[in-house]
Amino acid sequence: MNSFSLSIYKLLFPVISGAAGCLKFLHPRLRTFFSVRENMFEDLENKVSKLSDSSFRLWVHAASVGEFEQARPIIAALKEKHPDIILFVSFLSDSGYNARKNFPDAAAVFYLPPDTAHNAKRVLSLLQPDIMLLMRYDFWPNHLLAAKKSGARLLLAAAVLQQHAPYFNPLLKSFYRTIFSLFDTIFTASEKDTTAFRSAFECRSVKTAGDPRFDQVVLRSRNHARVDHLKPLFENLIVLVAGSVWNKDETMLLDAWQKLENRPSLILVPHQVTPENLAHLEADLLKRSLSSVRVSLLNASFNPRQQILIIDQTGYLAELYSIASMAYVGGGFGVNVHNTLEPAVFAIPVLFGPRHHNSPEAEDLAASGGGTVIHNESELAATLKSFTDNRAIRVAAGEIAGKFVKERAGATAIVAASIEREYSAHKRA
Repeated sequence: MNSFSLSIYKLLFPVISGAAGCLKFLHPRLRTFFSVRENMFEDLENKVSKLSDSSFRLWVHAASVGEFEQARPIIAALKEKHPDIILFVSFLSDSGYNARKNFPDAAAVFYLPPDTAHNAKRVLSLLQPDIMLLMRYDFWPNHLLAAKKSGARLLLAAAVLQQHAPYFNPLLKSFYRTIFSLFDTIFTASEKDTTAFRSAFECRSVKTAGDPRFDQVVLRSRNHARVDHLKPLFENLIVLVAGSVWNKDETMLLDAWQKLENRPSLILVPHQVTPENLAHLEADLLKRSLSSVRVSLLNASFNPRQQILIIDQTGYLAELYSIASMAYVGGGFGVNVHNTLEPAVFAIPVLFGPRHHNSPEAEDLAASGGGTVIHNESELAATLKSFTDNRAIRVAAGEIAGKFVKERAGATAIVAASIEREYSAHKRA
């Protein structure tokens, strides 16, 4: 193992972390990062003290809620067969923690503390995990080293190596080669990722499993209860659901939609359902002489042929796609496109903007023909017209999207089976 890069990291990180702590009063995000972790160890120690020492322990770490969604089907599969497994879940982001802090299957959900050797040793002494399962990325060397030293098996799941990722930077490549060597098994999202881990980083225990997120969206697609009251309203209509849209998405989408002679019924799901954002959207619709209704105020007078439905509550989106004929997924004109698999699983065409390179599934969906990358308003208008006016084209693209998701399901079984083998060995010991 090349320890030089890790030695440099160990030397520098406490200095960086200490400096960040001193500057936290000057920066809101730093202030939040440290304030939410103030009582983390005390809370964790209180929860762990009530647990059995002999039970099999699994620690799942996710950067945020998106990565945790990849772990959920694995957790569900394991808990269904082995409910005695003790589960710990850690997050780096406050958004991930706040979304899943009450996750019912976990004995403790906590923030990962700053990656110092002292903090890592303290976390591992409390958790004493048999397995640490890290989802996709978010590599914190001191915690990984402490887990390895404690005797835990380290698994990396849904791993991807995109060409433009920092892992390939000549100055960082040696560092990440050392990090990747700590894992007992790396489960990749695709064959090309497996090849890259082996050829570029000399990893040997690498297996192609796929992305558990495909299993999660298939699992979630079976539940439509939240939108059952909406389905009769849109029956026999062509429906466009615009999910997780930002202001730029909304403007371009409405401009394109208004140009259509034959408009599909439109459901808008803003990425942020704050009062300010909703007021801004409704003001824009009024300027365009477009009528709209919030789902929270829906009544019998709503007419989907003449009015736009605005989703002003959370928890609808994944199920809303079940009543859609096509979907536009926002974020592709901002930092990165949001979840394209949630609509694709329902076998409908998926449209999104050009910034999708941090989402391998979006890139692959577009390459398959089930997704369409939109660069401007005219392209969006032309695509919407094609899908609205020509059912055969719409259905064909949708079938490709649905097949894309279903063919890639199965990662959960592979990763869960590996953990079950460790569980069985633990029980025999």
